[in-house]
Amino acid sequence: MNDNAIPPARAVRTGADVTPHTERAASSAAPASAIPRVALNGLFVLAVFYTLYFARDVLLPLVLAAMLTLVLTPVMRVLAAMRIPKPIGAALVVAALLGTLIAGASLLIQPATEWMAKAPGTLTMLEEKLRTFKRSVEQVHKAAEKVEEIATPENASKARPAPPPKPTLTSRMLGGAQKVLLVAAPTVVLLYFLLATGDLFLRKLVKVMPTLADKKRAVAVARSIQDEMAIYLFTITCINAGLGLATGVVMHLLGMPNPALWGVMVALLNYLPYLGPLIGLVVLGSVAALTFESLAQTLAVPLAFFALTILEGQILMPWITGRRLTLNPVVVFLSMLFWGWLWGVIGMLLAVPIAMVLRIVCDHVAWLKPFGEFLSSERTEVPD
Repeated sequence: MNDNAIPPARAVRTGADVTPHTERAASSAAPASAIPRVALNGLFVLAVFYTLYFARDVLLPLVLAAMLTLVLTPVMRVLAAMRIPKPIGAALVVAALLGTLIAGASLLIQPATEWMAKAPGTLTMLEEKLRTFKRSVEQVHKAAEKVEEIATPENASKARPAPPPKPTLTSRMLGGAQKVLLVAAPTVVLLYFLLATGDLFLRKLVKVMPTLADKKRAVAVARSIQDEMAIYLFTITCINAGLGLATGVVMHLLGMPNPALWGVMVALLNYLPYLGPLIGLVVLGSVAALTFESLAQTLAVPLAFFALTILEGQILMPWITGRRLTLNPVVVFLSMLFWGWLWGVIGMLLAVPIAMVLRIVCDHVAWLKPFGEFLSSERTEVPD
């Protein structure tokens, strides 16, 4: 018997022993094992969406305070250079911000109240001008009601419940003011503490990082977010304020009532890309149609505002911000839809800053750079 013979149990399988059935079993094992991982990732994403929606009362003030902190951090640095303690400097900054908002609101309360008082008469005038269109709509509505009455049994029509009473304008305003206070109060408190503590959270983040490379990366990402977001938000605020001022002056020259009110409205709406200028165009065009009798005067208002928005959006904005601070327009629109769906109007206002933060993080993390490429508006050269 040969001592060098290999026992059958220990025989090594060669390539000839691998059958097609074995190859198919090995190839199908990887996708089968990946299914639970994909399912877990999907459940995690759904859990994040649910958390963002149901925790919006907590997350909204936190995100708002964080964005305001990024804008006001340069002011805090100036106060720190003047050897003013951070708690006192934070109190001064928050007090100045609240004072500016209250002063601006007090200047706009009277024209806004007058406009709201004239709203019923204004709507009546608009109804008179649109009476022809309204008659055709009413005829279609009456025909639809007759068809519904014919198709509905008699007992069902009798059992139809009465429509609920519509809320009054006062109740709507009180409800809106209550919602604003519920968001504004914790935002102000959080803003003060974030400004007073300074870079405390950054120091804590660096402390818990395991390696020196991770510590350096965390500092680089945090500093980049602070610097770029401060520049972006400050630049956008200045541009919107300039657009509002120009709109107010043009509305005054065209004879529009309450030009300051429309200027502030345009400045605030311009924080909503695409949608804000469209709303401003519709509102100003409607007010012009109710104010002027001449068609030329009526058309001059929306045309002038359209020219201002084109000048701001297509010339001034790219020239001032550059490509570094711009996002993919598709990403901006999708971000507004997503955050507006989750958090309402405030979510739409925060959509672009949140997308900017995500893009900055992606630019500094290697495995997220492909995702950041989709967020950026910078053109990529395609090799031939």
